[in-house]
Amino acid sequence: MSLEGWLVFAGFWVVFVTSPGPNAVNCIRNGLALGLPRALIGVTAILTQSALFLALSAAGISALILHAPGALLIAKLAGAAVLIWLGIRSWRAAERPLSGGDEGAGSVWLKAFLIATINPKSVAGYLAAFTQFVEPDLPISRQMWAIVPTSLLITATSYSGYTALGAWLGTRALGVVGQTRVRRLLAGCFLLYGLALGASALPFGEME
Repeated sequence: MSLEGWLVFAGFWVVFVTSPGPNAVNCIRNGLALGLPRALIGVTAILTQSALFLALSAAGISALILHAPGALLIAKLAGAAVLIWLGIRSWRAAERPLSGGDEGAGSVWLKAFLIATINPKSVAGYLAAFTQFVEPDLPISRQMWAIVPTSLLITATSYSGYTALGAWLGTRALGVVGQTRVRRLLAGCFLLYGLALGASALPFGEME
């Protein structure tokens, strides 16, 4: 990968992982509930998902998934259901005292991994990285030495920042009302993402 190609890829990846989405919302929520050190467990789950999807994209499997309408439809509907469920659950729990300290590390990691995986945007994003920025005349294995460290470093920096934001909010003297509003805002984001994902699976605009 040339220097120019690497710079373009790095810029694309910054936009891809810093755009607010379910991962960012979950990182903020973890930081608010768990504090920075424990909440970073969720970031390691996102990095695991990122490494997995990079490997699948390099092997060409992401392209097959993207062009399988039935699989994408199931993934979108399942992802929408999970996000809406998380939104409703978080909204109902917003008025209760934070109890994140009772959540085990395995649970935090698994929830973050599932949220990172269920959004079909991930498949499209990783596939775009390989179709647009990988140079076809060079072996993919050689280019992965540039792609993998760059993407994982940017991903870690972005979601650690979102987690730190949540932890900072947790240290502020927001009071009960303030914390409830913040937590309901995050819950509302989950609901909106879930509804948008579900709507994208419906055949709007198709005319006979």
